[in-house]
Amino acid sequence: MHHPLRLNADAGESFGHWSMGQDEQLLPYLDLVNLACGFHAADPDTMRRSVRLAKQHQVGVGAHPGYPDKVGFGRRSLACSADEIENLLLYQLGALDAFCRAEDWPLTYVKPHGALYHDMMQKPAVFEAILRAVNRFNPKLALVLLAVPERQVFSQAAEALGITLWWEAFADRAYTAEGQLADRQQPGAVYHCAEKIRDQAQRLATQQPVPTLDGQWLQLQADLLCVHGDNAESIALVASLRDLIQQAHSTP
Repeated sequence: MHHPLRLNADAGESFGHWSMGQDEQLLPYLDLVNLACGFHAADPDTMRRSVRLAKQHQVGVGAHPGYPDKVGFGRRSLACSADEIENLLLYQLGALDAFCRAEDWPLTYVKPHGALYHDMMQKPAVFEAILRAVNRFNPKLALVLLAVPERQVFSQAAEALGITLWWEAFADRAYTAEGQLADRQQPGAVYHCAEKIRDQAQRLATQQPVPTLDGQWLQLQADLLCVHGDNAESIALVASLRDLIQQAHSTP
């Protein structure tokens, strides 16, 4: 039997007096939460508060490390060497893990953020640097990757270092024919229609193909479904997606 998709979302992205997201409303509906580690968003107080909230709701914690670019919210690719990427990962994993230890709630996986996530999927040197960082820090941590159709290269490299991969799909993002996420700058790359998001989630949960931006169909297999909960409407949507996934799994 296929395991149900686990819902994950980005959170813990507030910084100082600047508040972002509705984490307290969002977390009760999640299985896993990707917490910012201070480079693209968050600060020490936010990080500890976020871990505490995850423990309260029994939500698994993942590190969400990004490029050191708060102004660009980590969505701009930086020209970093492989060593620099390995080190910026280790730095951020260590920071979040400290708060997890303080709250006695384990860090269980790593999901790179924004431009670093995209670079990982498209630049082998970046992916290998991230793998090395996870391996050196804690090889028991899973690494989240985009659920692309062609996985062999990623799987072989991860297996060589003993890293488990979790494959992730998106309910509210359009795909290219190659299985990559459409660039946010493209029209139609981000879905805002709740019905369209629910339809894509339903397709992913029942292993049906999803539409691509150019009108083709793409077959994806995923372990995780990423959702966004930045406003009141999206909290209600996340709640409905959780119900949808549970129903899809319980239907024979």
